[in-house]
Amino acid sequence: MSNNSLGIGVVGYGYWGPNLVRNFASNPSARVVCVSDLDPQRLADSRRLYPNLTTTCAYEDIIKNPEVDAVVIATPVHTHYELALAALKAGKHVLVEKPLASSADMARRLIDEADRRGLTLMVDHTFLYTPAIQKIRELLLKDELGQIYYYDSTRSSLGLFQRDVNVIWDLAVHDISIIHYILEEEPVAVSATGSCHVAGSPENMAHITLFFDSPCVAHVSVNWLSPIKVRQTFVGGSNKMIVYDDLEPTEKIKVYDKGITLNGTTEDAKEFRIGYRAGDMWAPHISTKEALQTEVEHFIDCACNGTKPISNGISALRVIEVLEAASRSIAQQGRPIVLKAPQQIWKRARATA
Repeated sequence: MSNNSLGIGVVGYGYWGPNLVRNFASNPSARVVCVSDLDPQRLADSRRLYPNLTTTCAYEDIIKNPEVDAVVIATPVHTHYELALAALKAGKHVLVEKPLASSADMARRLIDEADRRGLTLMVDHTFLYTPAIQKIRELLLKDELGQIYYYDSTRSSLGLFQRDVNVIWDLAVHDISIIHYILEEEPVAVSATGSCHVAGSPENMAHITLFFDSPCVAHVSVNWLSPIKVRQTFVGGSNKMIVYDDLEPTEKIKVYDKGITLNGTTEDAKEFRIGYRAGDMWAPHISTKEALQTEVEHFIDCACNGTKPISNGISALRVIEVLEAASRSIAQQGRPIVLKAPQQIWKRARATA
């Protein structure tokens, strides 16, 4: 690291790359040294915005550049492993767009390489750095919601169709990373169904169910063929419930003091009397700071000080294991795939499939 700033090389200047370059370029602790892309027009666009940049069509130029301390990868998923491994072997810290790799085995090899070399390996699970998700996690850690009953999310829009991954790997990856982050337990089994409506392309819509040791269940619906964009999540607990709408400009989170009360003995379910509690709704203040700005600051801090990233290699691996299991379940018409389930969870998953 020279000039007291982290030298950054960005591979990929397509959909997400410009956002990464903008945030690194505006951070005083970083210098964007070089940008690589296969499209000369994109490189010309980057030079217009950042005249001091070096640009190249060969990612090897970034990896060999001694001024580059960290490589940021924003390319199609099937290229992540090769690019990240080359950067790590060259002694560079690495930030990779989600998901980390195309398979859990590839992710494990990247984790091992980074650990062996003492390098930072971080994944761009941007939602974990949003003020809204940070607030939801804070509320759950404070036990504001009580016992968590469910996580229910819809994430849909018209496009962007991906060629190398299905809709689960593109959109559901967000919710799986969020679930791991805000809940203090990991799923033990997954069931998923999906459909493809474009010949020769991967599934463009899917429904996923995640099972846990606790009574909590998570449902995630993802869709590339929706007429409107939806980014809405419900988190229900025994005390309170949360509605999180990422498309809301201001009140992204609303906390409802609503729920049910049960009266009766557990021995006889017929004697149960279900009551309904309706209290106030409040919208906590949410910072307007861009999530990617927070993430970039976090990556720089981890690379410079050796601290462990929130979205580190191990957390990325856990997400990929769920994605792989969900894809296997789709191929088997929704058969539950056990991640690490005790017998009773496996029985419950089978019963609801």
